[in-house]
Amino acid sequence: MSQLTPNTGRRMMAERSDRVVAVAGATGLQGGAVARRLLQEGWRVRALTRNPERRKVRSVAALGAEVVRADMDDPRSLDRALDGVSGVFSVQNHHISGYDGELAQGRHVTDAALRTGVRHVVYAAAGIGRPDTGVGSWDVKERIAAYMRDRRLPVTILRPMAFMELMTASKFFPAASTWHVMPEVMGAERPVGWLAVDDLAVIVANVFSDADRFVGADLVLAADVVSISGCRRLWREVMGRPPLRFPMPVWLFERFVGTDETTMWRWLRTHDIDLDTQSARELCPHALDVRAWLRRQRALRSHPPEAPRPAPDPA
Repeated sequence: MSQLTPNTGRRMMAERSDRVVAVAGATGLQGGAVARRLLQEGWRVRALTRNPERRKVRSVAALGAEVVRADMDDPRSLDRALDGVSGVFSVQNHHISGYDGELAQGRHVTDAALRTGVRHVVYAAAGIGRPDTGVGSWDVKERIAAYMRDRRLPVTILRPMAFMELMTASKFFPAASTWHVMPEVMGAERPVGWLAVDDLAVIVANVFSDADRFVGADLVLAADVVSISGCRRLWREVMGRPPLRFPMPVWLFERFVGTDETTMWRWLRTHDIDLDTQSARELCPHALDVRAWLRRQRALRSHPPEAPRPAPDPA
């Protein structure tokens, strides 16, 4: 894996008692998937949240996570939350905090991890590692990544491409977004790198398990490369009908969600980027391609999973 940079100066202890990871955004798409996967693999998870009473937080706690009140805008709360952990999964959301808020939060997590002696931070970034694309969400994450490197944080930077959940999750309004505005602005035949969020979680767990190898790495992650037109064809093949599409004018879409996505899609219309699937597939050999992921969605719709059972109280 040519992109991986080994680091021999920092070593994460292998003892099970040291396998404690604090997960920021534990109720979000990425953080929730990471928390679930780490718990499945026997890690102790400290789920960081502003509001421990939220339903999504309780569902993570039911799986065995320790829920800790923490605010990425409050450095003192982060110091308390990260005290004693060996790893941190860090992710921020500009849709919630704005670009300036995201930058401040990323720096606060960095500084708290350094103050508390965290051995390994896995940072969920985005984009292509350039600071000047003009895509706000990409550029602010690159500024956070640069801050982490400048501060010599023991960090692995992951850059997942488009999540496959963009095609189905109602919170992303796929009928208007993925299936209409995105191809209208970007081009329906432009290649798109895709990764299932559960496969990102597998990758994160593997990176934490092999910190010696991955501290210092900066990895673009895609398990499959398919245009929106290709995704439509696969959807029709798997689901037996085309995906729902809601024609929405670009200006109206931007009024609802801002201009970050449309700026990104315009950039992707005229720029080629590295969509190599090697890193993702080496770190998650069974990562789903788009067809397999759609088949799983069809199966889940037919047989929804049972609600998680509460973890037993420790003896």
